[in-house]
Amino acid sequence: MSGPKRIISFEDAKVKAKRRLPRMIFDFIEGSAGREIASNKNLQIFNDIYLRSKVLAPFEDPKLKSNFLNYSFDLPFGIAPMGMCDLAWPGADTNLAEAAKKFNIPHCVSTAASSTLEDLKKWGEDQTWFQLYVNGPTQEAWDMVDRAEAAGYETLILTVDVPIVSRRVRDLRNGFVVPFKIGLKQLIDFALHPNWSLSTIIKGIPEPKNFRQGSKNSFDRNASRAGANWEFLDELRKKWKGNLIVKGVMDAIDASRIQNAGIDAIWVSNHGGRQLDGSPPALLALPKIRDSVGPSMPLIFDSGVRSGEDIVKALALGANFVMLGRPIMMAIAASSEKGLNDYLSLLKEEIEVVMAQLGLKDLSKISGDVLYNDISGTLQMEIDTANRVEHTRSIINAKS
Repeated sequence: MSGPKRIISFEDAKVKAKRRLPRMIFDFIEGSAGREIASNKNLQIFNDIYLRSKVLAPFEDPKLKSNFLNYSFDLPFGIAPMGMCDLAWPGADTNLAEAAKKFNIPHCVSTAASSTLEDLKKWGEDQTWFQLYVNGPTQEAWDMVDRAEAAGYETLILTVDVPIVSRRVRDLRNGFVVPFKIGLKQLIDFALHPNWSLSTIIKGIPEPKNFRQGSKNSFDRNASRAGANWEFLDELRKKWKGNLIVKGVMDAIDASRIQNAGIDAIWVSNHGGRQLDGSPPALLALPKIRDSVGPSMPLIFDSGVRSGEDIVKALALGANFVMLGRPIMMAIAASSEKGLNDYLSLLKEEIEVVMAQLGLKDLSKISGDVLYNDISGTLQMEIDTANRVEHTRSIINAKS
């Protein structure tokens, strides 16, 4: 009897994940803010960008090594921070740490991870970065920073786009809360997916292990994370001696101010559309932020990336490195460790194919020149529309 079939596309992983997971868990991974307009636009905008293929170029195996900050990675993408990954399938945190080492890519560990930041650093070694939420009193955040430093983390990511958790309609409909509250609806949902349910019971119901449930440091998913303000950022920069990245930036003015604060890299993201449903596609913000901070400021990008071709497009529009979150969770949900390895291999293969079509043999050659126009017509129209909106808003503000 043959084993599980290999995942050959993101859509493949999504279909399998939906079949394996209880609806509440699938919707937690797939769902977004409000009517999910921002999430859908994140995806659509990639379809509206065209690449310039080249012919008769000498073919060589593309070189995908990526130097970012003080790291040398084998690929230009990594694993974004995601809370409660073991919900996708028991043991996901371990799978992610092992895959990051195998593929030599970064693994960003969430404050709300299913495992402690100390265990994840031990499993993932030098590939592991820590992502910080400022939940509740800032002293708790400083305690988390001290733990990260003691565990040997060299790179810290401060997420700044969650002043409060948005209304995620799917979660509200399904009764998704942390820790779980199991009612009749949830029991029926779990009973219809016995493999996930039994595996989860055997391994233990996931919880945010960096917090002690029932104590003053327990995790409240709906708590404000607004403690991450400009003053906190300045103090964090003084305290943290390693690499400091600010994640969730969509505004060029904010990006310039963050750059001036001495931050090592800016992460352009609209949280995958999970925070502000009226947000523009993150890819739309990327070239504007690149123009604002100049060519030398390291930029990370996420939101809407599903394929190797998407990664190339993000690099062409100004990113130095790309991260993926939701698709990684889908791959694990689809086929556990095998699904994750299949998907990461797929992304690598797709990048190689696209680079060959573009006549490129080195990542460093990816630039705006590979776009069919300097910037695709659709994207330019989006930018023009956004500029007109900003101009109108400034006139209204001036009159008020």
